[in-house]
Amino acid sequence: MDLRHVVVLALSVVACACDLRTRRIPNALTFGGAALALAYSTWVGGVSGCVTSAGGWLVGVALFFPMFALGGMGAGDVKLAACIGAWLGPMQAVFVALYSAIAGGVLALIVALATGYFKQAVGNVWLLLAHWRVVGVRPLPELTLETSRGPRLPFALPITAGAIAAMWLK
Repeated sequence: MDLRHVVVLALSVVACACDLRTRRIPNALTFGGAALALAYSTWVGGVSGCVTSAGGWLVGVALFFPMFALGGMGAGDVKLAACIGAWLGPMQAVFVALYSAIAGGVLALIVALATGYFKQAVGNVWLLLAHWRVVGVRPLPELTLETSRGPRLPFALPITAGAIAAMWLK
């Protein structure tokens, strides 16, 4: 196992523990992890390694920021995805996002069914799609993380699952 994979796994596990306990992922973990990735990549690969690491960070932000901007994801989740992208590089960051989305969908379905929220969740999706069709893709105030009364998903879990899948299936 590559050192990068060990670090990603360690950062992800700590992020999961924090997210489950406090519903927050500390900046020291995400920004510190990203800075360490940039430093390590520069040390190992020179300028090329630094560019690859920075590209992975940017891809992580770019793929997760829209959900944050729409009020459906916390900033810590975006920063965690960016941190993992900095360790794994741009292409792997794309796969982390893809596998995280799949894992997040499965987790959301399980939580919705387990809490009796499934019918409401389906209704919310239809309401959100109708809202977007009428006013464009903008946050629907009633369905943001800050205002929704539905169950919350600690999204560090799907991000970790996505990172593990991306590293394993590489």
